[in-house]
Amino acid sequence: MRAIHQILCGAMLTALVSLPLLAQDATSPTAIPPAPVAAAPDNGVSATTETPSTPAGVPVLTREDVGAWLDGFLPYALANGDIAGAVVVVVKDGQVLVQKGYGYADLAKRTPVDPDATLFRPGSVSKLFTWTAVMQLVQAGKLDLDADVNQYIDFKIPARDGKPVTLRQVMTHTTGMEEQIRGLITAKQDEITSLGDALKHWTPERIHVPGATPAYSNYATALAGYIVERVSGQSFDDYLDGHIFKPLGMNHSSFRQPLAPALLEGMSKGYSKASEGEPKDYEFISLSPAGSLAATGSDMARFMIAHLQDGAFGDARILDAATAEKMHSTGQASVGPLNRMMLGFYETTVNGHRAISHGGDTQWFHSDLQLFLDDGIGLFVSMNSSGRDGATGHIRYALSRGFADRYLPGTPAKPVGVSKEDATVHAAQLAGTYTSSRRPDTNFVSLANLLGPIKVVANEDGTISVTAAMGVGGAPKKWREIAPYVWQDTSSTDRLAADVVDGKVTRFSMEPYAPIMVFERLSAWRALSMPLLVASLAVLLLTVIAWPVSALVRRYYGVRYALDGIDARAHRLVRIGALLSLLATAAALGLVVGMLSKLEMTSPGSDGLIIAMRLFATVALPLGAGIAVWNAWHVLRGRRKWLAKLWALLLALACLFLLWIGFAHHVIGFGANY
Repeated sequence: MRAIHQILCGAMLTALVSLPLLAQDATSPTAIPPAPVAAAPDNGVSATTETPSTPAGVPVLTREDVGAWLDGFLPYALANGDIAGAVVVVVKDGQVLVQKGYGYADLAKRTPVDPDATLFRPGSVSKLFTWTAVMQLVQAGKLDLDADVNQYIDFKIPARDGKPVTLRQVMTHTTGMEEQIRGLITAKQDEITSLGDALKHWTPERIHVPGATPAYSNYATALAGYIVERVSGQSFDDYLDGHIFKPLGMNHSSFRQPLAPALLEGMSKGYSKASEGEPKDYEFISLSPAGSLAATGSDMARFMIAHLQDGAFGDARILDAATAEKMHSTGQASVGPLNRMMLGFYETTVNGHRAISHGGDTQWFHSDLQLFLDDGIGLFVSMNSSGRDGATGHIRYALSRGFADRYLPGTPAKPVGVSKEDATVHAAQLAGTYTSSRRPDTNFVSLANLLGPIKVVANEDGTISVTAAMGVGGAPKKWREIAPYVWQDTSSTDRLAADVVDGKVTRFSMEPYAPIMVFERLSAWRALSMPLLVASLAVLLLTVIAWPVSALVRRYYGVRYALDGIDARAHRLVRIGALLSLLATAAALGLVVGMLSKLEMTSPGSDGLIIAMRLFATVALPLGAGIAVWNAWHVLRGRRKWLAKLWALLLALACLFLLWIGFAHHVIGFGANY
């Protein structure tokens, strides 16, 4: 069970926060550390930003310097991370400064990555094209960011607290929708459904107050793409071809599934690890506006330049200047002073330089796009392998931070003090168990929330640590308070902040996750659910194991079975009941862990397995609990030894708790919507 717990703790910020989603790890690589950054000082001074200045001796961003810097960074980082290939592009002042391919697009054929010809899958960076299309229609007066989206679609999304879903909520990930992963990715083309059908199959519940709580949503993004279809009168693919790709000359880019043969020839293979050498199947995504783009590095350069130039690329324009500025600078606050969610972009301001970005992941491709708006600089990287030990997240973080620290350094702001006494009190207030706002809640995959809570610990030195935020070497980062209820990572400029209501911390977030999710405090009962689950499974497992063991021991020593009559019947039946409850719970947990570990299991092809698991649980969990309660009632009334009575009571409580888990986490029931 400890192994399952460790897997799921990571799953909440990886698998659930993955394909095709943000995966910007707040860590630096062990192989090649980024350039030094201003760390949170021990005396509690602030590291918040002022207008940046360029200190003397800072390298100038030139083609020669950045090319040499990349050549010194990426080849070793890719080799150390077991990654087959990557493409990286740097643009500045409307020009491509550098575009380079590293490693291989096809290991078997030893085909090198070509930034002009090799297509990569940018994952959720795709969303920026969907948001750009939405803003084009807003600019044309065909869409209203604050109108009820039901007026644009042919099915109904229910209101929450009287508040409808709006495109502004969609673009800032504040619709309140729970996580939805069914059909997110598959290797089988025949499992892809049309965008409209995929959206209508099941609408996620709105579990948060609209407009107030960020919770990243692929479903909501795909809904925006469907609205583009409905309002424009074109398919989503046709609209992007005509209104974004063609004006920008992005001739090697497409959302279409499958890719056109001419583009498929240039498509990089995807790998788990370069050392394994086995290419993976092309990944198909039903919610295509959320992550199905395939594009070359040079095409992505054109898109970055257009956004850096307020919608213009050469003589073409995809947005007018006012609309582009609105898209880049309209922020939705998360917690405290942390980076915000713009209209589709994450705010990732660093060293005082205003920046917006988006990350993206499929199972095999991992990407990041950064725009330093006031500096006219863009950076894009994409890798074609997952690599080892989260290498792609480490590399992306180190690349973007190392780039900023080298070419866009800033001057630390004046310090703001926090006394040691206040720091100790605030750390104690923050300490506790939390769950991500980005989570499944009304379906059986909500078991992931139970198994993978986020814990905040107050350290003896006045810092705090968060289980989900790991630093170099795999140890939790340490965060030091720099202002009331604002902490900074002691080894970087990332910040963490908390919301306090009536003297109690209700939620917190941390960079770089702040724009898209917060972590909400669990009640004491919910926080105890994981330990109680482990204890319950242990009781059942020991009961089941004791069944054959005791029989073998009796046979070996020639000892007669001591019970008879109803006592013997209850003893045998309760073991069957324990086995049923154990199997039902193990099947549900195993399926959730498997699905989050291998997202292809979320395809419609798994529906039969899910329905069978839930039907078995619907029968087994109540039956097991009923037998266990009956057995406890009989044993407690009889003349059995006190140890037998205690165990019967523990067994009944364990089965009842698993029954509660079955109801509370929607394991009991029918259907395969999640």
